Amino acid sequence: MPELALDGESLTLEDLQKAVAAPVDVTLTPSALEKIRKSRQVVEEKIRAGEIVYGVNTGFGKLAQVVIDAKDTTALQINLVHSHAAGVGPPLPREVVRAALILKANTLAKGFSGVRPEVVEGLLDLYRRDVTPVVPAQGSVGASGDLAPLAHLVLVLLGEGQAEYDGKVLPGNVALRRAGLKPLKLAAKEGLALLNGTQITTALAVLALLRAENLVVNADLAAAMSLEGLLGTPVAFDPRIQEARGFRGQLQTALNVRKLVADSEIVASHKDCGKVQDAYSLRCVPQVHGTVREALRHVREVLSTEINAATDNPLVFADGHEVLSGGNFHAQPVAAVADYLAIVVSQLASMSERRIQDLMDPVVSQLPAFLAPHGGLHSGFMIAQVTAASLVSENKTLAHPASVDSIPTSANQEDFVSMGTWAARKAWDVVENAERVIAIELLAAAQAFDLRKPLKPGVGTAVAYSKIREIVSFMPEDRTLHPDIERATRLVQSGELINAVREVVAID
Repeated sequence: MPELALDGESLTLEDLQKAVAAPVDVTLTPSALEKIRKSRQVVEEKIRAGEIVYGVNTGFGKLAQVVIDAKDTTALQINLVHSHAAGVGPPLPREVVRAALILKANTLAKGFSGVRPEVVEGLLDLYRRDVTPVVPAQGSVGASGDLAPLAHLVLVLLGEGQAEYDGKVLPGNVALRRAGLKPLKLAAKEGLALLNGTQITTALAVLALLRAENLVVNADLAAAMSLEGLLGTPVAFDPRIQEARGFRGQLQTALNVRKLVADSEIVASHKDCGKVQDAYSLRCVPQVHGTVREALRHVREVLSTEINAATDNPLVFADGHEVLSGGNFHAQPVAAVADYLAIVVSQLASMSERRIQDLMDPVVSQLPAFLAPHGGLHSGFMIAQVTAASLVSENKTLAHPASVDSIPTSANQEDFVSMGTWAARKAWDVVENAERVIAIELLAAAQAFDLRKPLKPGVGTAVAYSKIREIVSFMPEDRTLHPDIERATRLVQSGELINAVREVVAID
């Protein structure tokens, strides 16, 4: 089993991706354990000295001025978890919750949270034993952390709430018992440290980003196939045009398309047709897809920082024996880039839908209407394009930024919030919709290839065509398209299509 040692400093997005995709042996480094112990010692010293510390022996939020009796500090933490487990709505995807377990353990491993080592090990035990808390998707405004969803996650640590184990949703205590685990008993500050933080928002955003990074390469491939299917000119992908502007993403996209259509008989067949330029959805692929690449690079930079950040409150600084209250729980950095992610991926899908539409139009494509060899009796890809149109229209609404909104909570103590969790949830949905749009374009372009036979496509697009035809056959007459679209979507999501092409053509 692959190993992953958490130290609070060096976790990568790829580490998280691997840990979600398949079990890994997650441990804490010796240095992380030492930092955790030192921060805990500071908390216990403050308690023994009778010092007033927010969240340790005070109420929370607007109730921070209420001092809690020493005998009630443990009950305070349990009450916090119970009161904050007020989430609603459908459960978050299992992979998001498993990623959040890793992220929460990693942030506690930094040694700024004042928890005992067994708290961090308890989180990792849920991951190791495949006990996945059931966490409602709705209820966080992305400030003071993901309070409600993280409370539902923590409930399972306490032997409460609900968890998925061995394919079944069970009461938390039953799931722990079957997994050979015991409920955790919280000590002072630990409930607050577990609930404060951006781990749900960040888990959603990271996994959406990784899917988007895979998707943009698939989108280049789909565009290259449509370029051939529509008898488009490759002139717009000339490197000199891209260099005249200079954006790395634009240069990479154009290079990918040139490599994919190299040696294409379809392209060569209309070399001297006199066509000067194509519609923007073909001609401006380097500029639009390239912009997506530039955006994803920025999103990656921000999220790579956030997954190794201390995001709870207050923070314990062991070297100075200080406990300081601040606002690192505020998810604004993640909210902003999650919105950015949703915006650019929605544009990726919108451009794809325009190419699908052109493939449907016999005037533009010079192919049978709707790619149906026997149009009239058969409707071909007519409604597949309608599906793509519905998805991109849905994305336009979802791409409206969440981070520009704020609604005061906690009696105005938390008076400016990020809405980061909603931003990340929307980004997740936008990416999923876009994956289906790109899958539809790939299916339509493959149909166009069949209709252009005996001409052969490019060296890279030919591999993609063959891979698509392994799971979806040519459509000479109407059939139910839903299974085809779902199979093509899984081919896109899995990375299998791009990996097959990369065996022949180096694209990135």
